[in-house]
Amino acid sequence: MFERPTGGERAVIVHLDINQSSDAVILEEFQELVSAAGAEIVTVITGTRRAPDAKYFAGSGKVDEILGCVRREEAELVIFNHTLSPIQERNLEKALSCRVLDRTGLILDIFAQRARSHEGKLQVELAQLRHLSTRLVRGWTHLERQKGGIGLRGPGETQLETDRRLLNDRIKQLKSKLSKVERQREQGRRGRKRASLPTVSLVGYTNAGKSTLFNTITQADVFVADQLFATLDPTLRRIELEEKQSAVLADTVGFIRDLPHDLVAAFRSTLQETREADLLLHVIDAHDPQRKEHIAEVNAVLEEIEASDRPQLIIHNKIDLLDKIDLLDKIEPHIDRNEQGKPVRVWLSAMTGQGLDELRLAMTELLQEASIQESLELAPAQGKLHAKLHELGTVLFEETDNKGHWLMNVRMPVRTWRGLEKHYQLKQYISDESNSDELALSGKAP
Repeated sequence: MFERPTGGERAVIVHLDINQSSDAVILEEFQELVSAAGAEIVTVITGTRRAPDAKYFAGSGKVDEILGCVRREEAELVIFNHTLSPIQERNLEKALSCRVLDRTGLILDIFAQRARSHEGKLQVELAQLRHLSTRLVRGWTHLERQKGGIGLRGPGETQLETDRRLLNDRIKQLKSKLSKVERQREQGRRGRKRASLPTVSLVGYTNAGKSTLFNTITQADVFVADQLFATLDPTLRRIELEEKQSAVLADTVGFIRDLPHDLVAAFRSTLQETREADLLLHVIDAHDPQRKEHIAEVNAVLEEIEASDRPQLIIHNKIDLLDKIDLLDKIEPHIDRNEQGKPVRVWLSAMTGQGLDELRLAMTELLQEASIQESLELAPAQGKLHAKLHELGTVLFEETDNKGHWLMNVRMPVRTWRGLEKHYQLKQYISDESNSDELALSGKAP
């Protein structure tokens, strides 16, 4: 009978280049993932193959090499930088007599360690169970036997079938709990829309500096470390921008190459903040030589979660490290604009705080593009509308004339204007000093 080995911390890691040239950066990132999981790397085994082996993924000769390293280093765990099929994982564990983990299982383990909120724990457990459900088949041979003997005969259900049924029941429970959490998040989003608060979501490759930037802007205390997936649970904070503009900033989980689909599916409700954001801040590690590849990976995930149509502002972070590279001159914080003068990139350092003023200015300009600014004149009889405009935080300037009328300059998102127009017929209160000509030129007139 084959019993699955227990886990351990001493790990042999395996990276095979399948029908391609070796990429040292991919291997380095894999080693960072293993370290982030808390394992001690005792040996790194590399190799090349034209195609994966159906039985072991690696060839039999490579498996013998791995077995020798496991025995010599007294390793307790072998981690592959690849996605293994359930049968490959079982065959490898039987041949190596130790626990075998693939890239997906490794990332799921890291997420399980980092989840702190109730929602995060539910999402990670759901992803783990979905992954495990494909690995029940022939993972434990003793689970295939039906109970037999006098007084022991059951209804004919194998232990394996029982485990699969219990697992499916637990998945249904988790989905039900997550749907409740998702409804609560949706209520929060509706509340922010009623308050005319736009949402800005941080996205980017893991370890690009999103959480550091989030902490610097909001003065929050989100956990930050120089490692992959240092933070997992989403955090939202209100921030103040230029010209009395406010917004909600959301810090989300970082993306990575070959992010497991089970995780993307499980975190879909969390990533809903990204899907419905008014603006995405795409944070990039400016001194990372692989930044172009990372941008492509992030955009691929945004496409998968149906958020690729959201407006993006590129944030080149860590410019304080660029002057340490001999081939580049020191870059000062600045905003890159397109031919229409619209901000497209901001260069800054979240660690030192350089460029935060430029970032706030760029965010203000982009969020104002989807807003309406008008001059209104309200009579004393419109006190309810006057109070509502202040409640929504739309008032930029206000004074009272000799008739007791309120002369107001307001700015709000287009969707808020349309809602108020429906209930209060705002157009009839637009004064002659309104900047309607400017609105007509920008195409934002209601």
